[in-house]
Amino acid sequence: MNPFCSVENISLNTRLQPGARRGLGEKPFETVFLLTDPPATELKRGVNEKISTEHMKPFLATLPRNLIGCFKGWRLVWHLVAIVLTFILVTSDFDWRYSLATRNPALRLWMFPAAVVGMFLPIYLPLTLLAVGYVTRNAKIILTGWAVAQAEIIGASIVAAYKAVTGRAHPMHNVSADISQVFHFGFLRGGVFWGWPSSHTTIAFAMAATVFTLYPKQRWLGCLAILYALYIGVGVSMTIHWFSDFVAGAIIGAVVGTVVGKNFRETFNAQHSTLNAQRARHADGKLDVGR
Repeated sequence: MNPFCSVENISLNTRLQPGARRGLGEKPFETVFLLTDPPATELKRGVNEKISTEHMKPFLATLPRNLIGCFKGWRLVWHLVAIVLTFILVTSDFDWRYSLATRNPALRLWMFPAAVVGMFLPIYLPLTLLAVGYVTRNAKIILTGWAVAQAEIIGASIVAAYKAVTGRAHPMHNVSADISQVFHFGFLRGGVFWGWPSSHTTIAFAMAATVFTLYPKQRWLGCLAILYALYIGVGVSMTIHWFSDFVAGAIIGAVVGTVVGKNFRETFNAQHSTLNAQRARHADGKLDVGR
């Protein structure tokens, strides 16, 4: 019996059997109970409400696994690529030359907002998605909010760990000496807020890659997210970070977003399969019991 059936979905139908004759020992009437499923819209609403309340579980349960997953297999190779590219950009003096070339008041006017937007949008975006999702009872929006939040947390954690041991000096616009090669390797010798890689860029690309992976059929949405991440990354590379900080942050952030987005997409697909199965039962849900 369909678990979504209720008393309101039971209809009683009494009909005269063809050719029945009274008094000859035959049943003159046939009583048929029809158990019908609720309308598809009610079914979808019920499943969405159930899914909405369960999104916190994968967010918490997969957080440690996805954090570890960012360093497994080919993903660890990308971390090494970020380190090697940083070494090349630093030792070739590209970071310093790029910094000198972009010390332009006009560029700074256009790019400095990236530092502000990249700081506050990661806070308000997941909160907004969760609020809209719960108000509209939209499971996909709720899941996106939790996925983006998890990507931000993992990205920020990885960046803080790297910064804690590299302690790179950030560019100073009023200093003429080349400090692009200054690193304070150790533990917390340079703090966790400034340094390599760029946390603004890492979090922005983690968000963008998460959206890009979660919505494979809406590529325009993923492309918009990537354009946002590029603006944040390039913007901070011209103002508060070195170019190699941006490159490393983009690579690490993309790895984080891919891992988180893939995991949450699988979660949504599994929940969507449950909804489709219940819709299938609704399609052939008339049950004839008792005659």
